[in-house]
Amino acid sequence: MDNVTAAEKNKIETLEAKRYQAVVDGDYDAFEDLCHHRLVYTHSLGDRDTLSSYLEKLRKGFYRYHRIDHPIEDIVLIGDTALVLGQMNADLTVNGTQKTLANSALSVWIKEGETWKFLAYQPTPRKPAAA
Repeated sequence: MDNVTAAEKNKIETLEAKRYQAVVDGDYDAFEDLCHHRLVYTHSLGDRDTLSSYLEKLRKGFYRYHRIDHPIEDIVLIGDTALVLGQMNADLTVNGTQKTLANSALSVWIKEGETWKFLAYQPTPRKPAAA
């Protein structure tokens, strides 16, 4: 891996950590600053939000994230697009109901000028480990 690619991957890792921390901290302005205006945020059950609809739900307390663990397994850079493959494990409250998530996840970031923006998110629930 060349130095440019390593530096870009490090930026993406940092941005992923910032976006997850922003929603746990309730800093929705910081989250919004990381997002592309055309964000498509898909949830574990398949419903989708735009940036504005997701922010509205966050700000009204529909989603309250208490903990998010997000190990990254790989970052694939293709031109000005970064695909982040990993997990999203979380404890949250959804419309008043406590939930725990264990998802495989794909995040998509695009570079506009010198700035990376969060464009899309797709989680898939992982099967429980066999006993």
